[in-house]
Amino acid sequence: METASVSSKGQVTIPKEIRQQLGIREGSKVEFAVVGKHLELRVQSPNGVMQTAAPASGYGMVKSKRNAVPVDLDPASLLKP
Repeated sequence: METASVSSKGQVTIPKEIRQQLGIREGSKVEFAVVGKHLELRVQSPNGVMQTAAPASGYGMVKSKRNAVPVDLDPASLLKP
């Protein structure tokens, strides 16, 4: 279990491993709820729906500025005779 100190402004730093596991990043919205004597923190996605887990893969998250290479491209055709 991770622990953190509360600042004079009431701020707490969420440990990096937990932020990564839950997909929390700058601008993420969180909800707080008191349950008995415990505090629950829930992460919301940008459209207000609760997040369940971080994506399993980053496929498709980065876009290239280069044009796509055709599937039928023969690299040998680029060599000059």
